[in-house]
Amino acid sequence: MLAFNLLAALLQPAAAPEAVRLDLPGLSSPLWESHPAVDPLTGDLWFVRSARDFSGWRLFVSRCGPGGRSEAVPAPLAAPGLEADPWFSPDGRTLWYISSRATGAMAAEALDIWRVRRGRDGRWLAPERLPAPVNSDRVEWFPRPAADGWLYFGSRREGGLGSDDIWRARLVRGRWQVENAGPEINSAGAEYELQPSPDGRWALLATDGGIFRLERGPRGGWTHKVRVAGVDGIGPMITPDGRAFIFSRRGGDGRSGEFFAVRLSPGPAWPPPCPATRPGRRPPRR
Repeated sequence: MLAFNLLAALLQPAAAPEAVRLDLPGLSSPLWESHPAVDPLTGDLWFVRSARDFSGWRLFVSRCGPGGRSEAVPAPLAAPGLEADPWFSPDGRTLWYISSRATGAMAAEALDIWRVRRGRDGRWLAPERLPAPVNSDRVEWFPRPAADGWLYFGSRREGGLGSDDIWRARLVRGRWQVENAGPEINSAGAEYELQPSPDGRWALLATDGGIFRLERGPRGGWTHKVRVAGVDGIGPMITPDGRAFIFSRRGGDGRSGEFFAVRLSPGPAWPPPCPATRPGRRPPRR
């Protein structure tokens, strides 16, 4: 009987993770907040703020200082048009994001992938638009560099498996090579955003059917595409310790889009307290 009860317990489906809404001083507002990214060098929290109907995407920053997090202000890279989906390289020296600054258009179809590097003094240099074939004549979004050397992003370009697909790009002998991320990730539906974990062993995939978890296979591909039960939203961000992830969705009480957290294993709360710079690192000048 004991063995039977143990087997029955093991066969029970895992409990759905609880998504807890985050009310973050300096960030949460009556508008829609999404797509967070933490600067590894300063602890500053970058994110997207939009209208309540999720239009007019703009980059905002909440500074991390001795007194805690500041009230969010427009990002220093602000330019006419739309800007969204920030993400930092692990060393904090490069910021990836999307923008329509080339034309100033407020239409999503004008969005391309851009990156900006930090100078030695810590100031941001001039943003650069990635060339073709990374950018195309269609919309690109959610650039995410991964531990496997690829830059993953979403696009509606020709050659995909569905209405929206995940693509990936990398530099090969000084030239960009781009390919569809394949059927392990994409389907006939819409795959919007792929967020690899910091260690590269797993990833989160936002789709029109919810958020899925993927595992890295033994030969380097992605496998075990399993939906995260009860979780549906956009802009997933895996915390640096890999123990939780953050996403955004409309609040159930009629509020605009809010940040939600899903705890995967015990660990510290998110976002980290300030100041949160790396030991021995001096925050760059702004």
